[in-house]
Amino acid sequence: MKQLYYFFFLFSIVLISCKSSIKNNIQNVRFVYPEAGTMVKLGESIQVKLSFAGLLTDSVQYFIDETKITSSADTASAISVNTKTLKLGSRLITAKIFSKGKSEQVATNIVVGSSKTPANYTFKIIKTYVHDTASYTEGLEYHNGFLYESDGEYGASSLRKTTIEGKVLQKIDLPAKYFGEGIAVIGNKIIQLTYKEGLGLVYDKQTFKQLSTFAYNHTVEGWGLAYNNTTIYNTDGSNKIYTLNNTNYQSTGYIEVYDDKGPVTQLNELEWVNGKLYANIYTSDLVAIINPQTGEVEAYINLITLPKGTIEDQNNDVLNGIAYDTDGNRLFVTGKKWPKLFQISVLKN
Repeated sequence: MKQLYYFFFLFSIVLISCKSSIKNNIQNVRFVYPEAGTMVKLGESIQVKLSFAGLLTDSVQYFIDETKITSSADTASAISVNTKTLKLGSRLITAKIFSKGKSEQVATNIVVGSSKTPANYTFKIIKTYVHDTASYTEGLEYHNGFLYESDGEYGASSLRKTTIEGKVLQKIDLPAKYFGEGIAVIGNKIIQLTYKEGLGLVYDKQTFKQLSTFAYNHTVEGWGLAYNNTTIYNTDGSNKIYTLNNTNYQSTGYIEVYDDKGPVTQLNELEWVNGKLYANIYTSDLVAIINPQTGEVEAYINLITLPKGTIEDQNNDVLNGIAYDTDGNRLFVTGKKWPKLFQISVLKN
């Protein structure tokens, strides 16, 4: 009887030892490549390979973000992954390893950048209009013959409706604690962001009566807005453009914006123009034309030679404000406290 107990004791030790060995070996599994943070151009293929530290495996499943890309029983060989369908930015690669009825996961990441060199566009001035130098322009929209403008600064923020010639037809001032930011016209409503207050404001488009507010909490700061009749797009000064639900205004995801040199940050005022997103690059004279599906910058419009005239406050001499007349195919641009609003056409080299 003692021999039987001794046998079960030894068997238990061996079993525990084997299980421990399997667990430890799985913990030692690692990615040989790609190394974390590896830069890849969109459309390039990457090789993915694991080191199993002697572990006998049954199979491995590979995922990019939450999407399964392949499953393989040949764990000795690398797999090839094409990046052409991926979004730009950091993408998580996960391997789920199956061994003796157990599974564990290891992960690495790649950073997918743009494969395109942006085109460089210039412009031609079609018409010049008066712009209010008191308006620290943060958002600009054109609808049915009128401009809607959000201007910022604490104690001086407002929402206004003007003629193209610059005459103010309607105006509502924001409380001094709010810094007005981007706006979007959505049906019979206008939504307006605040800068650091974590709040969005909803107005009746006709009366400018404030109807409600909403929490803006998917990022720290509110910058620009644009709307394409189905989706609201939103910037926060980073290289991300968020998508917002057009009824509750909460975030549904984001794209990351890259050109061929890397991430493009300081994305500010936005406009939807013929299926593309136009974005002011804050503190620059550039407007980026962005593919909304991939996040790639397809072109830059350089507006450095705009004859904007004398800016009273040189510290605020910043291009900001894009509006597009869809019916008339007219593009308008201005800046913070600029004395002029320009209708321009884009010239492709």
